[in-house]
Amino acid sequence: MPSPRDVLTPDSLSMLHTIEKAGSFAAAARGLGLVPSALTYRVRQIEDALDVLLFDRSSRHAKLTAAGHELMREGERLLADMDAIANRVRRVATGWESQFTIAIDSIIDRVTVMELCEAFLALSPPTRLKLRDETLTGTLEALTSGQADLALGIPGSPDGSGTAAGIHSHALGPMRFVFAMCPQHPLAQAPEPLSDSLIRQHRAVAVADSVQRGSGMTIGLLPGQDVFTVPSMAAKIDAQVRGLGVGFVPESLVHPLIEVGRLLVREVERPRREAQLSYAWRIPDGSEGERGGRALQWWLTQLKSPTTRAALLVNPRRSKAPRSV
Repeated sequence: MPSPRDVLTPDSLSMLHTIEKAGSFAAAARGLGLVPSALTYRVRQIEDALDVLLFDRSSRHAKLTAAGHELMREGERLLADMDAIANRVRRVATGWESQFTIAIDSIIDRVTVMELCEAFLALSPPTRLKLRDETLTGTLEALTSGQADLALGIPGSPDGSGTAAGIHSHALGPMRFVFAMCPQHPLAQAPEPLSDSLIRQHRAVAVADSVQRGSGMTIGLLPGQDVFTVPSMAAKIDAQVRGLGVGFVPESLVHPLIEVGRLLVREVERPRREAQLSYAWRIPDGSEGERGGRALQWWLTQLKSPTTRAALLVNPRRSKAPRSV
């Protein structure tokens, strides 16, 4: 006996749809150029394989049973999916990746990222776009492990030689950090510059490195200091607004909070922090040439723009510099 996979073919689903639309086996057979007995035999094969009745044969009309209605509903979806797959395959053959994944560090401006995604998707590419939230060295690891095609916000300057085979990188730009806390925090009233010995007495808020292997990276923490660890820069800023700790945060991201007085910036004895950030991309094995697919090339073209790179680090709708308090 044929299995369901043997009988549920695009041709058989189209045939059943024709019977439903024609209203009778005889009319459908004429439309399909078959004798009624051949059409009835093919329908019976499908019913036997599924062990259900698809049509109520108590009258001359071909009336679908409940099971038949369900098969027609799902069959239409499957046929539409097949057409979509065929279309995607034809378009991917033109050089588009089937999926393009971007690993984004939590300090990268999400509004700018989504505006770039909007512009990319407006092209109606056959590429499925996927974003990954990462932090610190986890951003680069997502790329080198093959889980991402492009990484934004990698700590450090590019070395020009690539971190691993097929990995290329370029400078994204500098990001300045300030030491911030809520106005009610005890350190808000302490004399400046704040010493390490004084800061060590208070809890720090740190962002966990999303790296899957190894201990990851920690920045700005003092030995022996109590630490509250959170999963993202947005969570770190929220924790510091709530008075749960202190720490260095990107100046551009907290500017609106500084403007309305929800965070205060204090000078510290340590030098001001300024991180150099990069972006990197992966050319998969088997890619034609050294350029990668069309989705990668589109994103790299956007990143060539100094305005785009700056917007990823500082939302252009914000004013240029925060007020020091």
